Amino acid sequence: MNEIWNLDPMYKGFDDPAFESDLTAAKEKLDALEALMGKLSDMEPARGLREGVQIQEEVTDLLGKLVQYSVLRQSANSKDAEAGSNVGRVMALYSRTAAPTAAFQDWAAKLPNLMELVMADEKLKNYAFLFRNMQEDVRYLLPGQGEEIMARMQLTGGNAWSDLQGYLTSTVPVSYNGGTTNLSSIRNLAHDADPAVRKAAFEAELQCYDRIKDAVAFALNSIKLETIHDCQLRGYESPLERVLKNSHMERATLDAMLSAMDEYLPKFWQYLKAKAKVLGHENGLPWYDLFAPMGASSTKFTAETARDFLVQLFNEFNPEEADMIAEAFDNAWIDFYPRDGKAGGAFCAGIESLGESRILTNFCGTFSDVVTLAHELGHAYHNSCIREHLPLNKDYSMPVAETASTFNECVVMAAAIEKAADQAEKLALIESQLQDATQIICDIYSRYRFESQVFANRETQFMDADTLSDMMLQAQKECYGDGLDHNALHPYMWVNKSHYYGPSFYNFPYAFGGLFARGLYAQCEKEGAAFVPKYKKLLYTTTVATAEDTAQVAGIDLTDKEFWRSALQMIADQIDLFCQLVEA
Repeated sequence: MNEIWNLDPMYKGFDDPAFESDLTAAKEKLDALEALMGKLSDMEPARGLREGVQIQEEVTDLLGKLVQYSVLRQSANSKDAEAGSNVGRVMALYSRTAAPTAAFQDWAAKLPNLMELVMADEKLKNYAFLFRNMQEDVRYLLPGQGEEIMARMQLTGGNAWSDLQGYLTSTVPVSYNGGTTNLSSIRNLAHDADPAVRKAAFEAELQCYDRIKDAVAFALNSIKLETIHDCQLRGYESPLERVLKNSHMERATLDAMLSAMDEYLPKFWQYLKAKAKVLGHENGLPWYDLFAPMGASSTKFTAETARDFLVQLFNEFNPEEADMIAEAFDNAWIDFYPRDGKAGGAFCAGIESLGESRILTNFCGTFSDVVTLAHELGHAYHNSCIREHLPLNKDYSMPVAETASTFNECVVMAAAIEKAADQAEKLALIESQLQDATQIICDIYSRYRFESQVFANRETQFMDADTLSDMMLQAQKECYGDGLDHNALHPYMWVNKSHYYGPSFYNFPYAFGGLFARGLYAQCEKEGAAFVPKYKKLLYTTTVATAEDTAQVAGIDLTDKEFWRSALQMIADQIDLFCQLVEA
């Protein structure tokens, strides 16, 4: 089994003739797209719609493959200068799509009988959701060459600042135990069984941020101010409004979810204090013990045993997904282990040109790492469920993006807890699940509040590293309450988390996905095998419907606070069980 993913089915390298051939073809298609925009006003509308969609599909397929290959190469090794150069080349080309795409949207949205034309065409009617959104979103487009100018400026603006944060956090040296390691490896020690190791690793992590915090603060300030100005130019009330519109999600849904989370925060503080007491802490849990293992689950996994565990488990639930998981392991879809220069964390990228996905993790053999693999494989399964859609119908919004991934976590954890050999192992598994639940509720909520405050301040204030750290600590105190020791929090989470340097508010979607998936899993437990077709249909629907309409496939009203309460209550019941087990 390969330890590193195989990108050769895309291109053998940047010197592969196919790479240059596709680059040339993409340029030609872009030329044709730009030329078509100059002819649209003189064309018969139905023909203009068909030709515009056709050429955008071709551009999307070509550029998608070029961009994905370049970015994946860079993610695997941020020191890969060749990858860095080619990311710049293909992203510059990608920026050329902004102006003609905006021109097409503007022209199409203003057709008086747009939807009548769309529904009368066998192919175009598959894009009905896309065209309806064009009619809604056209008022936010920048006039003239504005879209292209903004896209080009982002290459040396927000995108460049994001690259800087990624480079600094993946290459910063961390002094630890008489040697030097990387940030991904040191953060993995938060799961170590030895409390002295966890604390020493945490202190080493905090110390390394001093080397890069000022540069990353400039990155964060610059990205957020660029976002504010972009939203103002387009006419959005705020960056959050833009995120919700792009997510096809109502503010009422977000408010219902956050309100329910507020109600349940004290329950999570109860869990944290109970864990702190077991570990010998009197004033709440210190940050470095958030991921301290409990119970007696000391099983270590290799890539091979993780494969066997996941394939066998999902074969019982959904054989189709089990087959995909086996393929991911056997055909080198996954880049497993941490190394210098490799991006931290984990992600999954759908490779439409191959009908496959690629997954990056920093696997160290813990059960938590297996859960992370299941999470990313959930994304891969989601990708497979939308593969039948046409090329312009394959983007799902941020909130629903975490549905399949978190659903997989529920499947893994429920099965593991049910099969636990004894109370000690059950405690370990439940506590592991509560760790993850606390992340998607308390930690995600703290990130949401922090980012909201950054946006509120940035237009009139540059926030230096110390100011950002103070804001981060305040957000953590509000969301973790007295569950954490306020003298041992993490002031530099804003440096570490790449989510702040990409799409705005890429935080609440994790809470959405985590709770939505739990609600779906509760249905799955009731309905058994009959639930699987409904689940596949729901995932398929995510790219062509609003979040609210997608949920209706399973009969769920997302604007109803009771749904979110029911999902949170599932976690609260586990907290009660955890407290009973530790008391025993």
